[in-house]
Amino acid sequence: QVQLVESGGGLVQPGGSLRLSCAASGSSINTMGWYRQAPGKQRELVATITTGGSTNYAASVKGRFTIPRDNAKNTVYLQMNSLKPEDTAVYYCTADKVINIVPYRYWGQGTQVTVSS
Repeated sequence: QVQLVESGGGLVQPGGSLRLSCAASGSSINTMGWYRQAPGKQRELVATITTGGSTNYAASVKGRFTIPRDNAKNTVYLQMNSLKPEDTAVYYCTADKVINIVPYRYWGQGTQVTVSS
């Protein structure tokens, strides 16, 4: 079992920055990532990062968001710059782990990010 604790959400003005954090319990965590869900929309991928540091970003955030990771602390971050109102959503952290050859994805509780003037 993996537990994820997220922090860092809040209200920010357009053009501002915000940093989310997600700490995972347990060991042997593989890929970690961030997803988001805006009101009335489906949950979508924001960014992922492997243990080796390979990253993947949604086209809508590329160049504005980065996803650093501290493997020693099992912690992943989402640095969000040049925020836009359309970035408003609940952001969820994920952690992937394989147990007895079965892959599992664990989800955090979500943290609200609101971009508004």
